[in-house]
Amino acid sequence: MDEAVFADWALKICLTGLVVFLGFIVWNLGKESKAGKFGMFILFLVLGLGVFGFIFKNVLIEFFVLSK
Repeated sequence: MDEAVFADWALKICLTGLVVFLGFIVWNLGKESKAGKFGMFILFLVLGLGVFGFIFKNVLIEFFVLSK
């Protein structure tokens, strides 16, 4: 296994762990602040949009910039 393959796997595994940990933090924040169902929905929507933006950026780079 060369360094590029290891870095690719490590990035995917560590980012997945980070997103799960951030989900726990957001859930705990909503629970402690008594945000309710709508507040929890908004908190997780914002977290999900952030994750979606990061993934979408990587997809754009992979298909449009690196394909040339």
